[in-house]
Amino acid sequence: MATAWLRASGTTGNISSIFAPAAYSETCGPGTFVTRMLKIRCENVLAARAPGLQEALERALEEGTPYVILDGKIVASDRCREKTLSRKGEAIDLWYAGKTHDFGGNIQALFYPCGIPLWVSDVLPGNVHDLAAARENVLGVLRPFLDAMPVLADPGYEGAGYGVHVPVKKPAGVKELDLDTRARNALLRSVRCLGERGFALLTQRWKTLQHVTASPGRIGLIARAALVLVLFEHKMIK
Repeated sequence: MATAWLRASGTTGNISSIFAPAAYSETCGPGTFVTRMLKIRCENVLAARAPGLQEALERALEEGTPYVILDGKIVASDRCREKTLSRKGEAIDLWYAGKTHDFGGNIQALFYPCGIPLWVSDVLPGNVHDLAAARENVLGVLRPFLDAMPVLADPGYEGAGYGVHVPVKKPAGVKELDLDTRARNALLRSVRCLGERGFALLTQRWKTLQHVTASPGRIGLIARAALVLVLFEHKMIK
């Protein structure tokens, strides 16, 4: 049931019609209480098997991983009315992401050089930028590993500090970066782009992460459940 729900659109009605078609069509209708409880239970059981950040990094280091890729994603969700205050003191939607111009939750992930996901964070509201999310959920634990296992990231993580390598932006008034810097940027982008494959493994294979209809606060748990299934498919977890 867990894999069926994660591969589907995420609505309990779809899963009810698969596992109990008679009950679905005659009495229960979409979103039955029993189906919801089963779905939540499946998520919880799978997510509990996901590796923690420290565990995942120690394993990667033991395996001789030369570097890891850090990336963030806004997982779309239904509209949420919860508000917060902006830096200007104005009321804004907490789960609205300027990155995608839609509602969703911000999750951070680390990937092996081949693009297979290594670890997925808990969710933060969509209005949190990638760098702030990384500072809260990733960088503190990651620091001791950076000498042996540096991190590649996109320009959104500029300012993350030592050991986190991002492309150099062109300064104001400069027409073109020097040859060495351009070559470095091209190399970083060509290697880092494999992180996009990692999120594709999570969101294309397990389609419920394309748009979560449950509470956006459960996005991280759902993503960790999908992570466990991806690692299992690649025989990296038993």
